[in-house]
Amino acid sequence: MPRQSPLFHALNAERYSRQSLIEAYEAEFDCALVVMIDAIFPESITLFEELIFDANPEQDLHLLLHSPGGDGETAVRLVRSAQSRCKKLTVIVPDQAKSAATLLALGAHHILMGPTSDLGPVDPQLRIRSQVRGERMVAAKDLLTAYQQAMEAVAANPGTYPIQANLLADIDALILQTAQSAMNRTDQLMRESIKSNTDRQDDDVESLISRLKSPLIEERSSHSAVFGASDASAAGLPVIEVNPADRQWQLIWRLWTKYFPMVTNGFHIYEGRRASQISPPEMQPQQ
Repeated sequence: MPRQSPLFHALNAERYSRQSLIEAYEAEFDCALVVMIDAIFPESITLFEELIFDANPEQDLHLLLHSPGGDGETAVRLVRSAQSRCKKLTVIVPDQAKSAATLLALGAHHILMGPTSDLGPVDPQLRIRSQVRGERMVAAKDLLTAYQQAMEAVAANPGTYPIQANLLADIDALILQTAQSAMNRTDQLMRESIKSNTDRQDDDVESLISRLKSPLIEERSSHSAVFGASDASAAGLPVIEVNPADRQWQLIWRLWTKYFPMVTNGFHIYEGRRASQISPPEMQPQQ
């Protein structure tokens, strides 16, 4: 019989179902498993900490991660926190872990990926707010490129200024400076994330940075560029490429699909065997 009252248990049945799957995975693979499905920004720190605050540092930690990216500084803080609470860290990517989420994964001992898994360029993203469009995530590289192209268009044809100004109405000097500063920090943040895995020697860190800089920073022109398991493995990342028929992937996929309806509706999810913080997307301003 459940410990909760009948109505409370019924209202939270889906949560208990997911947590049962988490417990089953932990028992079978001798680890702690936590789930983070969210963009990565400073508020992620406390919500993630709630999942691991009393984790056993002698036990492996597996993190099921789905994220469009976000703030690189926060990603480094998250992976450092995770590494300090476990023996070995495995980041599981059932779908996408882009940008700052890829940065987080760089600090893991293992990155478990299947046929649907996708990492991406570690270009930082900013949250841009406006009364008309609400809150959006914008890649810093895209923002700087758009601004430069607008300036070039106006220089070539001053009559286009009103059009370009309207297109970039949400961008001010502070946002531009923030975007440039974030881009300038990308190399260092990659280094800090990779070094958070203290099992790596200095030579390993430098070798990995040199192999990753081109595919994850320099070559990729689009934030949505695909970087699958074979790409990540070829670049030197510690990828475990699982067969979709494997028992481990089957459990992961069953758990992931339980979150998927909430993912498509923009929910922010932090969940483990004992903790569960799930919040709906922010209310958009009236049009």
